[in-house]
Amino acid sequence: MRKATPLRTLKTAFVAFGALAMSACVATAPVVKDYSAFRKEQPRSILVLPALNNTGAVNAPEFFLSTISQPFAQRGYYVFPANMVKSLLEEEGLSDPALIYAADTQRLGRLFGCDTALYLSIDRWESQYVVLATSTNVAFQYELRSCKTGEVVWTDSRQMSYSPQANSSGNPLADLIAQAVMAAIEKGAPNYIPLAQQANALAAGTPGQGVPAGPYLPDLYGKDTKQFPSGSE
Repeated sequence: MRKATPLRTLKTAFVAFGALAMSACVATAPVVKDYSAFRKEQPRSILVLPALNNTGAVNAPEFFLSTISQPFAQRGYYVFPANMVKSLLEEEGLSDPALIYAADTQRLGRLFGCDTALYLSIDRWESQYVVLATSTNVAFQYELRSCKTGEVVWTDSRQMSYSPQANSSGNPLADLIAQAVMAAIEKGAPNYIPLAQQANALAAGTPGQGVPAGPYLPDLYGKDTKQFPSGSE
C-alpha cells in the first residue's frame, strides 16, 4: 500500500474542493422556463393588479406599484394605467387586493379587454438594523394569467437586499463612525424604490426567466425563441 505524501494529499484536497465548487455552481444555476403556454397565448396587453401585501408596511403596495409598469412596457406590451385600473376596480366593488385575487380572471378580461393579468405579492419590505449595519430587504412574487382561460402562463420571484458600506479612510475610528452614520440614515429612510425597480427589471427582462419580447418591440418580437424557448424547442 502506497503511503500518502503531503503533495498527494494536497492534490486530493484541491480536486475535492474543485468538484464541490462545480457542483455548487450547477445547483445554483437558474433553470430556463418553458414558454409554451405563454407563446400559445400571444398576449399583447398586461393588466397590472394592485399588489397583495404580506408585510406590515402599509405604504409598500403604493410604492411597489409605481415601479412595476415600466419594465413590462419596455418588453413590448401595452400596460394598462395603474390609476385607471384602480379606479375601475373600486367601481366594481373590488377595492381590496384579496377580493381582486379571489375574482375570476376572465371577469377582469371582460371588464378591461386585456389579454393577461399580472398578480403580485409583496413578501418582504423591511429594514433590519444590527450594530453598525442596516440591511434593507424586499421580496416579490409575480404571476401572469390568461384573461381568456385563467391559466397561469408565467411566474417569477425576486429577492433583493441592500447594505450601505462606508469607504475606508485609513482611520479605523473615523470609518466606524461613518459606518454608524450610514446605517442610521438607511434605517431612518430605507431605500426601497431602487430595490423594487431592480427586482422588476430582472423579473421582466432576464433571458430564460422573464417575459419574451412583445408585439410593441417589433425588432425582437417572435425572434427570441432561443432565449425564451417552448418545451419542444
